[in-house]
Amino acid sequence: MSDAPNAPGTPPTPELDPARAVAAVAIDEARHTPTDEPLWNESWYLDFFDVERGIGGYVRLGLYPNLGRAWYWACVVGPGRPLVTVIDHEIAVPRAPSFEIRTDGLWADCTVETPLDHVSIGLEAFAVGVDDPTEVYGDLRGDRVPLGFDLEWETDGGTYVYPGVTRYEVPCKVHGEVLVGQERIELDGWGQRDHSWGVRDWWSMAWSWTAGRLDDGTRFHGTAVDVDGVPLYATGYVQDPIGAMAAVGDVGHRTETGPGGLPTTSRWHVGDLQMTVTPIAFSPVLLSSDDGRVSRFPRAWCRFDADDGRSGHGWTEWNQPQPTG
Repeated sequence: MSDAPNAPGTPPTPELDPARAVAAVAIDEARHTPTDEPLWNESWYLDFFDVERGIGGYVRLGLYPNLGRAWYWACVVGPGRPLVTVIDHEIAVPRAPSFEIRTDGLWADCTVETPLDHVSIGLEAFAVGVDDPTEVYGDLRGDRVPLGFDLEWETDGGTYVYPGVTRYEVPCKVHGEVLVGQERIELDGWGQRDHSWGVRDWWSMAWSWTAGRLDDGTRFHGTAVDVDGVPLYATGYVQDPIGAMAAVGDVGHRTETGPGGLPTTSRWHVGDLQMTVTPIAFSPVLLSSDDGRVSRFPRAWCRFDADDGRSGHGWTEWNQPQPTG
């Protein structure tokens, strides 16, 4: 969920026992004091999917305090559903320690009920509904749709602390209520959340991130960063059905794209876990920098088909900086 890490020049060796680092990040559920870099960013990502009800979505709150603004994204997607999305990049940064934002047509809050165990999200907004997700890359004109979340993310297993950077990932169970237009949906599904802080330059490098749950209860996550096609940083984990989490440093993907740059299929490996990743429904975002650079950011609820016959669902993203000049 997920900003690229402020990656070092060579991939670090993952922590062999991620649990040893977890106690150190419990306090990190709160907001952090920024450095003076303009693109210092702090973000919280929370995604979900409920296969039985045919619905998925995510929330992201990103703070750029040195630019004097916050970004907020929220969406609902599903097979046969229009994309319903909130994208606002001109929100006042909430006063610490609060996560609450209020603008015209948007209220949202995030509450850490129990550090590393339980987070709740509230949302009341007027979203935009579009049939073609690539319309997000244009004027984003569509139907005005009321959107509301009253959702809980509860930890499903362990917490994975990235090696060498300030970030952690938490596989979760997700339940609560989603309101879309006149629909009221009782959600009982799965998801992932993460929290990161540091310099985040969306326009200087490509990356891909994935996280999901297989049908036997295995959880996994992988992040791969590259510059001009050269791998720069990779990390992830595989958590077995009983909750034992193992760090993985060998992570990568090969992705094919179609119209609008939307991925059509992707091959991922997270350690020994080899998978075909197929997007089910997209919720992209267009990212424009103050100096005129642009990145396309397709994010998708995906199906995962492991080579050993297991299958599952989750979310995958691809950051796609656009050529300049």
